[in-house]
Amino acid sequence: MGRIFTALSLAGLATGLVALPASAQQSAGKVAYINSRLVLASMPEFAKAETLLTNEVAGYRLEVQKLQANLDSAVQSFQQSSVVLSPSARTAKQKELEAQQQQLEKRMQELQDRAAQRERDVVGPIQQRVTSIVEGVRAAGGYAMIFDVSTQNTGIVAADRSLDLTQKVIDQLKAGGGS
Repeated sequence: MGRIFTALSLAGLATGLVALPASAQQSAGKVAYINSRLVLASMPEFAKAETLLTNEVAGYRLEVQKLQANLDSAVQSFQQSSVVLSPSARTAKQKELEAQQQQLEKRMQELQDRAAQRERDVVGPIQQRVTSIVEGVRAAGGYAMIFDVSTQNTGIVAADRSLDLTQKVIDQLKAGGGS
């Protein structure tokens, strides 16, 4: 979920633009910021999406844990019996274990891809709605840029709270804007 709104995080520009004096900001365009984590936390549909995705990912993890346990058991069994196996049988069993390991890795990748796609499917519409609201607030307020301070490494270390548009975005989402 941490990837949400990274397009709004213009880290390299944030520190310099927010630190400009008011007169310089007016000539360069107004800037403001939001905290997308607070925005998302205010949305019941995001909490539902997060719960849904968490449950699905838990199912994927359980499947991977079972596959890993089966592989671990097969490896342990092989290690215990390898001394009594013929060289050809030992080689055949090693190839079986390698194939089982490859199957596990393939399945893990499939599940990671499925989880990423589900996140896009479930969170995408929410993200689009928030982005629409933020863009509306930006346009209506005449802001050149709106930064997201919730992500790490934005370069913003301090900002004037009067530039915080988080509550305005939340209020518009609650009012049904951007739908």
